[in-house]
Amino acid sequence: MNRSGQRKRGLATLLALTLGGAGLTVLAAPAAHAADDDVAKLPISSFSSMVVDSAHERVYVSDDARSTTVKTSVHVYNFQGQKVDELPSTYGSVGGMALAHDGSKLYVSEMNRISAYDTETFEKTTHTGTNWSGQCGRQVAYAGGKVWHTDIGYTTLCDERQSYLYGSANGLLSYTGWEGAGRLHFATTPRTPDVLAVGQTLSPGGTDPYLTVFDSSGDTLVRGPQRRFADSAGAGALDLRDLALSGDGGRLAVADAAHGTRLLRTADLSDAPVQYQPLPEGAKASAVAFSAEGGYVARGATATGSTADLLIQKADPAEGTTALEFAFEGELDGARVAPRGLGWSQDGSRLFAVTTNASGSAYWLHVIQPPAAQHDSRFTGALSTTPGTPVVGEPLGIRGRLELDGPAPAEPVKVSATRHDANGDRKLAAVEVDPDGTFTVLDVPSLVGEATYTLSFLGDVTHRPAEDVSLQVTVAKATTAIALTAPAEATKNQSLEITGTLTGQGRALPSGITLAVQRTDRKGTGTLTSAAVAADGTFRIHDLPSARGEVVYTVAYAGDDLHSASTASVSVRVRPAS
Repeated sequence: MNRSGQRKRGLATLLALTLGGAGLTVLAAPAAHAADDDVAKLPISSFSSMVVDSAHERVYVSDDARSTTVKTSVHVYNFQGQKVDELPSTYGSVGGMALAHDGSKLYVSEMNRISAYDTETFEKTTHTGTNWSGQCGRQVAYAGGKVWHTDIGYTTLCDERQSYLYGSANGLLSYTGWEGAGRLHFATTPRTPDVLAVGQTLSPGGTDPYLTVFDSSGDTLVRGPQRRFADSAGAGALDLRDLALSGDGGRLAVADAAHGTRLLRTADLSDAPVQYQPLPEGAKASAVAFSAEGGYVARGATATGSTADLLIQKADPAEGTTALEFAFEGELDGARVAPRGLGWSQDGSRLFAVTTNASGSAYWLHVIQPPAAQHDSRFTGALSTTPGTPVVGEPLGIRGRLELDGPAPAEPVKVSATRHDANGDRKLAAVEVDPDGTFTVLDVPSLVGEATYTLSFLGDVTHRPAEDVSLQVTVAKATTAIALTAPAEATKNQSLEITGTLTGQGRALPSGITLAVQRTDRKGTGTLTSAAVAADGTFRIHDLPSARGEVVYTVAYAGDDLHSASTASVSVRVRPAS
């Protein structure tokens, strides 16, 4: 990785921009600003949990040592990535953590207990004894005013054992009756405080892991929807690394190492109608986190080299924004995002990412400041077409102008368009907007009649979407033309040949065309045998003129669904036979 000794700030480009001293490379950003990145080397050789406390602007990080004799600490950092304190355990190693929804208590897994710390004073206030030591590690969550944790009653082969789900309140422990082979992971969100999402990891005992959602508002957990992903042949099973609830609790995002990022409806765990774009080729999902205010989602991955390990984008994939991509590729900064290693500040102004090296023996805390400010955008002026009258089967340009507030984007933004006609909707290729805001969307209309073009700018990391604009046009038939070649003079009652060519604009003319032919002379107008048009558009007309004087031959094409009618005439002077 190319490195720089100074912090660089400025516009993101398609070329990689290395951000000062940190191993974070911006790969391809639609945003106007590159992200800012501070890095702290974490004093841990294993990673269990990270909790973001926005009320006090602190980040808590714990390891996964799983020892009853080795006493470890919760490491406390500020929002600038500086270590400001630590909470040493008096009961072996620390592990999973959770923050009360009001931010007043930090719950920490220690050996044989769950301890509560006051987040103002860092004093340990209470603890709840556990049934097991915790040497297989614990996950901790807070929902429904209670603390939830997993436990495994063994000290070896932890990933293959049965996990049990416990709850505690006011220092009293209760077994919920819910369990699952392998490990269980949690997701909660303060805006829907009673929702507890649980996911099972892939293991020899759980080859088709489940996701489920509990209502934790009562004295006992009430299970809601549940889902598994393997098909009848056992393929497609979930390989869970992390899960996260959206700010409003309506969506559940799942980091699935086998699939990528799944986006589900929390109400029934069905697939959301619009999914996130796939992770870069070679990247496997490892983490996912929504910003609490609901605007953004961060997706972490395990990848090598310059392949992106982190993508930041609007939380709603239907908004169509391109992700801001980062690659961690430095020996001093980590090489990938650790599982469950992402968390946002409450206002979405900072993303915290725990990265690890390839061997998983060293860890770093990154404080990333993605562009938070968003500016308005709008279409200005009237839309126009070139040519002025659209023709079926011929190129059509829809010209317009997009105005963007705020800093100019480093890379061109794109406008998309949809054509609606009698055949329904057709999405057109997006086009780049020129520096002066002008653009031209290209299309080839396929039907004659009314068509409506709707133009959209879906926004990017720094710009809000523009209100759609529409233009209704009438698509005309393509023109045709007939060219005739005839002798200037002919002899009465002797063979006369006229040649010609039928040409048409737009789509190719249909095969099997015949042209109507009329002869007008001193005796009147009569219809001759139709002329067949060859594949190259040529045709021949043969006649025996029966009257002297000027004879006019008129050839007519009746047109078709896509082509207009056309006619052509030629005059021949007919002489008497000698």
